[in-house]
Amino acid sequence: MNKKIHIETLGCRLNQIESESVAAFFSDDGFTVAMKSITSKDKEDSDCVLCVVNTCTVTAKAEQKARRIIRLLLKKYPSSIVVVTGCYAQVNKEEISAIDERVVVLPGRVKSRLADVPSIVSSVLIESENNVELIQKKIKEHLESKVLFKPVTDTSENPFKLATDTFLHHSRSSIKIQDGCNCRCSYCEICIARGKSVSLEVSEVLKQVEKLIAAGQKEIVITTVNIAQYKSEYEGKIVDIAGLLEILLNKTKGVSFRFSSLYPQIVDERLCELIKDERVRPHFHLSVQSGSDEVLLKMNRPYKAQAVIDACNRLKAAKKNPYLACDIIAGFPGERDEDFKATMNLIKECGFTWVHAFPFSPRPNTVAFTMKPKVPEFVTGKRVDELLEYSFESKINYINSLKGTVHKAIVETSHNLNALKIRDGKKVVHAVSDNFLHCVVLIDDGKEIPSAGSEVDVEIVSPLVDEIKRNGEQEVLARLT
Repeated sequence: MNKKIHIETLGCRLNQIESESVAAFFSDDGFTVAMKSITSKDKEDSDCVLCVVNTCTVTAKAEQKARRIIRLLLKKYPSSIVVVTGCYAQVNKEEISAIDERVVVLPGRVKSRLADVPSIVSSVLIESENNVELIQKKIKEHLESKVLFKPVTDTSENPFKLATDTFLHHSRSSIKIQDGCNCRCSYCEICIARGKSVSLEVSEVLKQVEKLIAAGQKEIVITTVNIAQYKSEYEGKIVDIAGLLEILLNKTKGVSFRFSSLYPQIVDERLCELIKDERVRPHFHLSVQSGSDEVLLKMNRPYKAQAVIDACNRLKAAKKNPYLACDIIAGFPGERDEDFKATMNLIKECGFTWVHAFPFSPRPNTVAFTMKPKVPEFVTGKRVDELLEYSFESKINYINSLKGTVHKAIVETSHNLNALKIRDGKKVVHAVSDNFLHCVVLIDDGKEIPSAGSEVDVEIVSPLVDEIKRNGEQEVLARLT
C-alpha cells in the first residue's frame, strides 16, 4: 500500500497554515501529499489511505460544503479513512460522525494532535500487509484510542504546534501569532470553536520568522483570529500587535510583512507610523460587518462606524493608494433599509477596493440565532448583490488607477517550460503583488521564468474585467519587468 494522503482545506488563512503544517508532518514521514481540491471529475484512487478535511463553521454554507467534500472523498478514495477537524468538527461532531463509519472526527481545539497521526498511520501500514479492510479498521482504532479520546479544554491545545517553514501548496508564507477569541459577537461561533484567546510569545515569533527567512521566504503574512487580542511579554514589557510589528521590523531584514486582517479600533497613529515602513505591504483587510451603529451594537462589535472611517483615513495617509478590503454581513436581524444605506455610504466614504459580502447565516449557539425580526431572504440577496456590484466596479477602477505602475510581487505558481500557460502569445505565471492583486504575468521571450516563491517586479497592464465579474482569482494582466 502506497503512503498517499489527501488534505482539503476550507475557510480562513489560519486553516491554510495549519493544513500546510500537517502536510509537512506527513511529507517528512515519507507520505505523498495531495492538497489540490477534489472535484467530481477526479478518478478513484485506491492507494490513498487517509484524507484530512480542515473545516470552517462561519456560515451554514461552509458546513454544507464540508459535508459535500467528505462524501466525495469517501467515494473517490474507497480505501481511505477521512479525518475531519477544524471549527465545524468542534461545534457539531455528531452531525459529521453520522455521515459514514469511515469518518473520524477530531475537534478543532485539539487539531494539533494531527502531528501524531503520520507515525500512527505508518505503523498500521507496516502491520497490515496491504489488507485494505484491516488498514481501515486499525487506522480508525489507533486514531480514536491514541489521539481523540482525551479531554478538550476551553483553549486550543498546543495552538502553535502546527507551524512550518515548508509550504507545499502556497508560495507565500504565513505565521500564526494568535488563536481563539474573547469577544462574544452575537452572530459568531468562532469563540466557541477555537476557545479563549492565546498569543505566541514574541521570542517564538522571532524564531519562526528567522526560519522562514532562512528558507528563502520574501513575504510573511501575520495571521490571527483576533489581532486586537495579541498580547505577549518581551524584555520586561507587555507587547501588543504594534509592539510586535516594531520588533519584527527592527530585528529582521530581507522580508516583507502583510496583515491578514485588522480590527478598526487598533488602527491608531502608533500602528500607522510603523505601517509607513516599505517592508509593510500596502494591503489591509478590515473586519467591519456593518456601517450602522445600531446594527454594530446588536452584533456586539467593539467599535462604531466612525472608527472604521478613522482607520481607513490613517491607512491611506500611511500608504500611497493602498488596497483596502472589508467584510460586510447583509441581512442581519433587524437591519433596516436605512441601516444598509449607512453601510453603503460607509464603504464608499472609506473607498474600499473590495467588499467580501456575506448574507447573514444564523449559527446555533449564538445570540443572533433567535434574533428578530428576520430580514427576508430576497431582501438580503438584493443587498449582497448591491455590495458585489460596488466591489466589481471599485476593483476595476482601482486597477485602472495603477496602469503602468511597477510593483513587487511573489510568484505563486511556476511550471516547467512545457506546461506553462500561454496568453497573448506569451508564457505566463501567477503572482500576487504587494497590494494583493492576483496577476497573470506575461513573460517576454528570452526572459527567465521566475521560480515559485521568488520576488519579482511586475508592471500593471489592465484589469481582467470578465474574471473580476466572475469573482475569479486572477484579476490583473501584468508584465514581468
